[in-house]
Parts: sequence; structure tokens; C-alpha cells
Amino acid sequence: MSDLDSDTTSLPAFDLEVDASGLKCPLPILRAKKALAQLQSGQVLKVVTTDVNAVRDFQAFCRQTGNALVAQLEQPDSVLHFMARR
Repeated sequence: MSDLDSDTTSLPAFDLEVDASGLKCPLPILRAKKALAQLQSGQVLKVVTTDVNAVRDFQAFCRQTGNALVAQLEQPDSVLHFMARR
């Protein structure tokens, strides 16, 4: 998992993107769960959110579901990007 930084070019390629900007917990996680169900094993989901609790939430979600959190990134404008591999 990469450190939080501000360079979106360092994110890996992804197969599906969910924009959960403006949504608060638990909605970003619920949207991610629904999107991951659409993906095949090995595919990557990108989730964009502005929820300040999302870092902790996505780490716990990936641990509990067995999906790999392959990257997380925080931009200066408090937009968070998470990449999860199914």
C-alpha cells in the first residue's frame, strides 16, 4: 500500500471508479462493496471520497472482506483516493 501523498499519477490502473465525494460513512463503503461485487477477481476498484474517516474505514473494510487495499492517496483539497483489488 502506498503512503498518502498528492500525486494521482502514482495510482495503479483501475477497472471501475466510484465517486463517493460528499457522502459520509457508511455510504462510501457501501458503494465500494456494491462496485466490488461487479468486478472479477484481480480487477481494481478506485473510490474517490471526501469523508475524513475514510482512511480508517477502507483499511478495516479491506481487512474484513479480504480485498487488497493496493493504494491510498490524499490530495491537498481533502479528496481521498482508494484502490482496492478484488
